[in-house]
Amino acid sequence: MSPGGVSLFAPVAGQQGERVIAYLDQIGRIEGRIARLFENGFALSMNLPLMKREKVANQLTWLANRSALGLPEDRRHERIAPRHNRSTLRLGDGSEFIVRLIDVSMSGAALKVDAKLPVGTGVVIGQTPARVVRAFEGGVAVEFSRVFQPEEFSEDLRL
Repeated sequence: MSPGGVSLFAPVAGQQGERVIAYLDQIGRIEGRIARLFENGFALSMNLPLMKREKVANQLTWLANRSALGLPEDRRHERIAPRHNRSTLRLGDGSEFIVRLIDVSMSGAALKVDAKLPVGTGVVIGQTPARVVRAFEGGVAVEFSRVFQPEEFSEDLRL
């Protein structure tokens, strides 16, 4: 894999020029067109915006060097800035806070909230149950009680 393309082993080949969207562990969502076919897979040519290309390049560098440097695992899923970044956070006692979603992944979110919430606190963001896994100045990170499926996950996700 490079920031411009990737070879994938796949149970179906597709056709040259066909559009493909894939979700890769440690990389996240990629999109491109089939450039060539080979036995058991195909090569995908990606036309990424500059910022996404730089992010992929940085992630590939990190992945290539993490074991040599003894680095810990990174996040499980790609994080995106949602278009709809306002939601409500509800606690078990019924209290509610308006929050701003900083970023969201298929398994969690970082949000700005004017409340001190201890790690482990159960919350509901919009209609999505979650648990606080980290607190930082001005907000918290939460892990959802269920992982969103790739087809449910996009910048248009509403929490």
